[in-house]
Amino acid sequence: MTIDEARQEIKNAVLAYLEKDEVGQYEIPVERQRPILLMGPPGIGKTAVMEQIAHELGIGLVSYTITHHTRQSAIGLPKISEKSYGGEMYSVTEYTMSEIIGAVYDKIEKTGVKEGILFLDEINCVSETLAPTMLQFLQYKTFGSHKLPEGYIIVTAGNPPQYNKSVRDFDIVTLDRVRQINIEENFEAWKDYAYKAGVHGAIIAYLEIKKENFYSIKTDINGRSFVTARGWEDLSRIIKVYEKLGIGVDENLTSQYLQNDTISRDFATYYELYRRYNELYKIPDILKGDFPADTDTIRKGSFDEKLSIIGLLTDKLMEEFRDYSEEQAVQKRLFEIIGKGISSEASNENSSFKKWLENEASAIDVDIQNKITSGMSSRSEEKIEKLTLNELKKCTELLLNEKTYESEVAKVKSWFNDREKTRQDKIKLTGEHLTHSFEFLEKTFGDEQSLTGSQETVIFLTELSGAYHSLKFVRETGNEAFYKYNKLLLLNDRKQELKEEVSKLIL
Repeated sequence: MTIDEARQEIKNAVLAYLEKDEVGQYEIPVERQRPILLMGPPGIGKTAVMEQIAHELGIGLVSYTITHHTRQSAIGLPKISEKSYGGEMYSVTEYTMSEIIGAVYDKIEKTGVKEGILFLDEINCVSETLAPTMLQFLQYKTFGSHKLPEGYIIVTAGNPPQYNKSVRDFDIVTLDRVRQINIEENFEAWKDYAYKAGVHGAIIAYLEIKKENFYSIKTDINGRSFVTARGWEDLSRIIKVYEKLGIGVDENLTSQYLQNDTISRDFATYYELYRRYNELYKIPDILKGDFPADTDTIRKGSFDEKLSIIGLLTDKLMEEFRDYSEEQAVQKRLFEIIGKGISSEASNENSSFKKWLENEASAIDVDIQNKITSGMSSRSEEKIEKLTLNELKKCTELLLNEKTYESEVAKVKSWFNDREKTRQDKIKLTGEHLTHSFEFLEKTFGDEQSLTGSQETVIFLTELSGAYHSLKFVRETGNEAFYKYNKLLLLNDRKQELKEEVSKLIL
């Protein structure tokens, strides 16, 4: 299955394992909660999936790469205790608490959340001395004499033997006590995540053209070469920062993330073309409705070039769609905070609204730091809270010269309404950019014989229809051009289905 399908399977399993009956007992007893064994290629995003599930469910996550541990750190260190048996005192060997079990208790203490996931990566690559301990843990949920706290679900991950020479096979007894999920690399599934995460448009456009280069692990006389999903995402992050700093991107950089000389060189060449296309076709002007005068050259270009132009349009629009989601979340938080302050019983004519906002900002700042420390906040959630905090500080600065509570509240309301007006103006502008994109594609590639418009328009629409932020924007703000082509595409799909059904009846 794909990584996205696996994510849903694991999420369903965690929900089922944490479900309780009317007296508070787990519906599935702890000893029957089979650990999950996630098997798949390296760098496919297994750890990221665990983080997503934990954040979505509001539970803890403790993550370990088990190959970094020895038998001592897993089961604890031996210590001598005195015990009485039959009236006689004996020296007995016991063990201190396992570092891993201790980390789970630390997480519970920091977060106050008693349920979560213990994720152990590279489970089938443990050392020979640690292997029996790991098998015991999978079967009985204990390291040494210390048991995993109830409410914590075990999820493990490993690589198939073709990717790692250190892999150890599990016996049937162990496999009969786990839930094994096998994952395969899949560009289309990863692409949905990539759009949401803001992976660089050049990478998505390149892989759309050369899907076979998305994931590659090969061994030949020159050694092992590989390219993984993790490599593409990390490359995307560094490219964006390099562009921000004005630093050039070339093969020297790409080869540090794509450990395959051919693919690394090919992408570096494509990135340069992608950058030139952006300058040549002036994508920002197209979004504004100012189309190139010579569309015939574009129409006669190679299909790869056309896909690159579609990729450039999609990338710029996705940035605006992500901004919409972000700004909407910040505005919603500000509305909640300001509304809470105005309706608070503590807010009256003798109160200072500025002081109240400052106190609220301080509380948010502390909450952000606590969540970061406890690992209970995702990167996107953290960013929204920090942006909200920045806006609150700007707001309080506007109240320095206000003398009364009423004037403070009036000033804050005016400030909030101005922010909302600016946000609505940006929403309108983004909608126009989306409409102009459809107009440009039809003007440039228009096919009067096609019920749904040009092939390029269908590809563009398909990309938007499969991405989280674009669908969110259209669903919440509307766009007639999107609705028009989406409706035509659905009608064309239905027409094709009917043709196939008629063909079957004739046969």
